[in-house]
Amino acid sequence: MNIAFFHLRRFSILLWATLALPVQATPLPVAFTAALSQAGIPLEAVAVVIQPVEAAQPILTHQSLRAMNPASVMKLVTSLSALEQLGPTYTWKTDLWADGEINHGVLTGDLIIKGYGDPTLTLERMWLLQRELRARGIDAIHGKLIIDTHYFELPTLDPGQLDADPLAIYNAIPSALLANYNATTLKLNVVDSAAVVTSDLHFPELILTSHLALEEGECGEWKDRLRAIPQATAPQTTASQEVVFEGRYARSCGEKQLSLNLLDAVRTFDYTFRAMWQESGGKLTGSTQLGTAPVNTPSLISFPSIQLAEALRNLNKYSNNLMTRNLFLTLGAMHGGAPATLEKSRHAIEAWLAGKQIAAPELVLENGAGLSRIERISATTLNRVLLAAYHSPYFSEFESALPIAGVDGTLRRRFTDSVFAGRAH
Repeated sequence: MNIAFFHLRRFSILLWATLALPVQATPLPVAFTAALSQAGIPLEAVAVVIQPVEAAQPILTHQSLRAMNPASVMKLVTSLSALEQLGPTYTWKTDLWADGEINHGVLTGDLIIKGYGDPTLTLERMWLLQRELRARGIDAIHGKLIIDTHYFELPTLDPGQLDADPLAIYNAIPSALLANYNATTLKLNVVDSAAVVTSDLHFPELILTSHLALEEGECGEWKDRLRAIPQATAPQTTASQEVVFEGRYARSCGEKQLSLNLLDAVRTFDYTFRAMWQESGGKLTGSTQLGTAPVNTPSLISFPSIQLAEALRNLNKYSNNLMTRNLFLTLGAMHGGAPATLEKSRHAIEAWLAGKQIAAPELVLENGAGLSRIERISATTLNRVLLAAYHSPYFSEFESALPIAGVDGTLRRRFTDSVFAGRAH
């Protein structure tokens, strides 16, 4: 699937190619059809809309009403809907309670953490959250870590459903409580005559076994020559998790980093929180378990995320699926009340489109990120969304969050020799 979307200051241009059944084609510029032919893309697999943003109608359309799979272009719908419904200054929160007495730096009792869908809790922000705990007088926790993820109510989701690659970071499952995009960062290096795999953070429960064979030659596409194989273990526990690495690793690669979606969200948060707490000299003696946060008790800390407008820059410039899926669910919770569900999220976006008088009978939403075989939207609907963005009071925030052709994000190495380079989002 190939999709090209450009927003120029005066035009909304949507060029779209996907698999489709034959349909009568409308005339298109010869240069464009020649380029499609050279790329092996049939006209019946293409939808096009070109419209000056101040014009009442498009100046060129081709199969524009046809429902097609938008892939990551669906993120535009979710992003603009969120900007207008939540506002650019919206922040998520993560609440913490100390269920016990705090004396001389020691919490004798449990630490309870409830997430509300913050997709921006990176390692840096986790450090800031833990610093807030220290500021409240807690250096050691003599009790359990209780994790509450009830703000999202999701069916069982398979991270490998789309492409049978469950360890790919883009396939991570959304959660009300996330740490560092659910990424486990590993380091590969050559030590003596072996390829060694270690974790960037110290995860004592994570066992990394390398069966990688060292080879000579260029490093090249080193990721394609290895695979990680998780060994079976009980879900959502702190029981040891072993991952075996097989394949080949070139000696010339030296040290490399690899981020994987190795663990479920609860264990990734648990391991990350504990590792960083220990690194800074903190102690946590108890186990981790799922639980429910207090309902009518004020939290010890309510830790805010970065603002939505800033979060959208990472989300769209790098096409971050997990951030989008969490944002999609956040819309559901804000529109239909907690807990967030996929159905509430669909209703939130459909209601927003209706409020914009954008009819989208063909729209099919699964997760709002485009990481789906069933999501559908037409080029006409997307074009109307882009026009709504242009006339939105938050257009500057929307546009600045998109990758710039030939400059940054997912387009850093694309269109570098094009007239669009540096001029199109």
